[in-house]
Amino acid sequence: MSKILFVMTGVDHWTLADGTKHPTGYWAEEAAAPYEAFKAAGHEIVVATPGGVVPTVDKGSLAPEVNGGQEGADKVAGVLASFTELQHPITLQDVDLDDYAAVFYPGGHGPMEDLAVDSTSGRILIDTLDSGKPLAVVCHAPAALLAAEKADGSNAFAGYQVAAFTNAEETQAGFADKAKWLLETRLVEAGVDVQVGEPWAPNVVVDRNLVTGQNPSSSAPIAVEVLKKLA
Repeated sequence: MSKILFVMTGVDHWTLADGTKHPTGYWAEEAAAPYEAFKAAGHEIVVATPGGVVPTVDKGSLAPEVNGGQEGADKVAGVLASFTELQHPITLQDVDLDDYAAVFYPGGHGPMEDLAVDSTSGRILIDTLDSGKPLAVVCHAPAALLAAEKADGSNAFAGYQVAAFTNAEETQAGFADKAKWLLETRLVEAGVDVQVGEPWAPNVVVDRNLVTGQNPSSSAPIAVEVLKKLA
């Protein structure tokens, strides 16, 4: 059995352009689906957050309408209830990459607030990329890639093909005109080759040891790709 590190947002809000704090955190399905797959495959999970705070789930991500109905919502809630590692996170500073076989970043709007500017997370991303170990990042979590700056100021993921939550999806979700910045736009500005798929449909992109997904429906397929790399 090997360990997989979940690096997760530590905030419960996302500051919008007008200063409003939109309640958020991590997106339930994006943590639950990979967790379930990795545990079923026999892996141990360790959660790390900035400051070691217990991560907050985005309440909106528990609603039946975003989980295919009440049955889906109940299933996701049940998985999160069993995800006891969420209650005992370590700090990002305490992460020793040698302890882990793979690293996974679930999304939600939370990473737009903290991981996008967290240099410790940025260093974990660069070190994982350089190690060749599977690195998986989904939905809004590619915001964390923006903090992965090399000594010369360039982004470590420049030139990599990446799937991430798109401007079209942010527009349809109702936040594009409220956000301080848009994820797809910022990634492209950093030199990342964003591979845009159909809104809300699964879109997983594999480039070397980097596995990325566009949206919540990409989180289960991402786990499949990570497990292939660990096989």
